[in-house]
Amino acid sequence: MKHFKSIILCALACLALGLTSCDDYLDVNRNTDAPDYVEGYLYLAGIQQAYQGIYWDLRAVAPLTQMMGTSSYSNFANHYYTKGSDAGGEAWRMVYWNQGMNLENMINQSVEAENWTLAGIGLAMKAFSWDLLTKVNGEAPMKQAYEAGRLSHEYDYQYDIYPQVREWAYQAIEYLQKEDNSSYGNRITNNDFIYGGDKDKWIKFAYAVIARNLVSLTNKKDFKEKYYNEFLTAVNNAFASNDDNATLKIWGGSADAAESGYNNFWGTYRGNLVYSYFQHDYPVQLFTGTIRKYDEEGNFIRVEVDSADLLKTQHYPYALLDKQITSDTLPDAGHFDPRRLVKLATTDSNNYATITDREVLRKLYYAGSGFTGAGGPIATAPSFWGRNATSNTTYDGAGRWLYRDDAPYIMTTYAELLFDLAEVQYKYGSKSDAFETWKKAMRADMEFTASYIVPGTTDGTYHQGDKVSKATFNSLAAEYLTGPYVGGLPIGDFSLSHIMMQKYLALYPWGAIEAWVDMRKYFYDIQYTGEYPKYGNGWDKTTLDQKRDEDPTKVYKGFYLLPAQFEGRRGTYNADNNGSPCFRIRPRYNSEYMWNKTNLDALLPIGGQELDYQCSIMWFCYPGDMPTER
Repeated sequence: MKHFKSIILCALACLALGLTSCDDYLDVNRNTDAPDYVEGYLYLAGIQQAYQGIYWDLRAVAPLTQMMGTSSYSNFANHYYTKGSDAGGEAWRMVYWNQGMNLENMINQSVEAENWTLAGIGLAMKAFSWDLLTKVNGEAPMKQAYEAGRLSHEYDYQYDIYPQVREWAYQAIEYLQKEDNSSYGNRITNNDFIYGGDKDKWIKFAYAVIARNLVSLTNKKDFKEKYYNEFLTAVNNAFASNDDNATLKIWGGSADAAESGYNNFWGTYRGNLVYSYFQHDYPVQLFTGTIRKYDEEGNFIRVEVDSADLLKTQHYPYALLDKQITSDTLPDAGHFDPRRLVKLATTDSNNYATITDREVLRKLYYAGSGFTGAGGPIATAPSFWGRNATSNTTYDGAGRWLYRDDAPYIMTTYAELLFDLAEVQYKYGSKSDAFETWKKAMRADMEFTASYIVPGTTDGTYHQGDKVSKATFNSLAAEYLTGPYVGGLPIGDFSLSHIMMQKYLALYPWGAIEAWVDMRKYFYDIQYTGEYPKYGNGWDKTTLDQKRDEDPTKVYKGFYLLPAQFEGRRGTYNADNNGSPCFRIRPRYNSEYMWNKTNLDALLPIGGQELDYQCSIMWFCYPGDMPTER
C-alpha cells in the first residue's frame, strides 16, 4: 500500500512539474512480478507453517525407526532409498525453499531495523530447521547456501554445521534479550503460531535447540570434556513445563476449512495416513509389555493356550521376555501403561460408553504391523483411527489425539528434554540424578499425552474420538507412575534402556526423527567390535549381527532390523546397501541430483552419487572423527 500511494503522489507531482525528473521515484520496484521489500513480520506465518513438512518426512522416517509400517513408503521401511525420487526430501525443501530466502530476509531486515524480537525468533527457527536438516540428511551446503549467482554449492560437513546451529541459537537468545527499536503492536502476536510473540518462551526454545543438538553427541569420546557443561546450561535454561512445549497451532475445520492445508497432515480430512501407514509391531510390544522371547535359533517360543488366562495366550501366543522394560500384559494397577489407549489404535470396543470403564480399557487388544504391510506377527494392525479400512470422515469424524484435523504439529516437548537430561546424567553424571529426572520425564509425557485427548462420542452408528476420558486416563497414569515400571522400579534395575525406550514412546510417532537420531547414535544395537560397525564387522551382504535382548549392553530391547535373522526379521536389504542399514536420507533429487552432482560426488566417506550413500554413517554417530578416505 505504501508503494501504491508513492506512485500516485509521484504521478501527480510529475504532472505539476511537466513530467520531468520523476523516473527514479516511479521505479519503486525493480522486480516486475513482486515487491522488492516485504515487512519482516509478514514472512513469519508462512515460515512457521512450513514446519508441516516435518510430518511429510515422517512417512519415511517413522518406518525407518519401526514406529510405522507402510505399504506406501516401503523402500524406507526396508532401509533403502534411491536417488531418483523426491520422497523423503521435505526437510531439504523446507530449509532451502519454503523457508529459505524468506527466513533470511526476515532476519536480515529485522536486524537492520533493530527489531530484535523478530530477528531472534527468526534465528531460533533457523537453528531448529538446520539442526533437523543435518540430522536427516547429514552434509549440506551451508556457507554458500544463499550466495547470489551460484549455480552449484559445495557441501559442508556436520562437524561445521553442528556448531553453527548452536551459534544461531545463541545469537537468537542475545537478540531476544534486547529492547526493540519500535513497537510491534499485534503484528507478531497475530502471526506467531508457535508462541504468540512470547519472548521468554522463544528464549527457552532456543536453549532447547542447543540441548537437542548436543544430546545427539553423547556417543562422542570427548562429550564430557567438550559438550557436557554446555548441554547442562542449555537444558537448564530450556523448558520448565509442558506449557513451554513448541507446538505449531492449526486452524482445523475439516471440510469447512477455507483450505485443505488448514487441517493437520495426519487428520482424517487430508487422509495422508489412510490405511497405508500402520502402527508397527515394535511400539505395540513396548506399550503393551509384550516383547517376545526367542530360542537359540532365533525363533519365537510358542506357549500353550491357558484356559485360565485366555486373554493373554490368545492375544499373545508367544513366550515373553522375562524382564519387560516399559510395561507388561497384566491388567493389574501399575502394570498398565495407559498411553497405549491414546497413542495406539485398537479395533476393540467401539462402544464409547466404556471410555470410563477401567476394566474394559485394560483388556483392549492392540496389534502391530510388519514392515511393508498391515499384517503383523500376531494379527493385522488397524489404521491410526482404529479400523481395518481407509479413514472415512463419516466414520472417523475429525480424528483423535494427534491424528486429528485440528491437532497442532508437535516440534519438541518438555518430556523430550528431560529424557535427554536423564541420558546425559546416566552416562556422564549421577545415576541417582538420572533416575529422578527420568521419573519427571515420565510424568511430563503422561501430562502431554492427556492434553490432546478428545473423548469419543457415538450416535449408535459412528464412533469418533479417543476411547478413554481424560479423567480415567489420568487416574490410570497415576497408578502407572507409582507402579513397578516407574516409581516402584528399584534403582538397581534402572538402566539406559529405561531412558531410551521410554523416550522412544514419548516421541511416538511425532518425534520419529529424534528417535532415529538415538537409534543411529547407538548403531541400532548392532553387534560389532571396535568403535563403529562396518562391512565384515556387524554385517555382510545378506546378514546383520544384532545383539540379543539378553545382552545387558543392548539399549532397545525387542528391536531387530530386517536382516537380523530372527523370526519375522529374516529378510535382506537391497543389494545396493551392501548389508548396511540406512544412516541418512539422500538430499532432494530435484535440486542436488539434477544440479549439484559434482559436489555430491566429492563427499566422504561415501560419495553422494554412490548407490549406498544412504548408508554413509553420520558424523554425530562416530565416537571420534569420521573417516576421511573411501
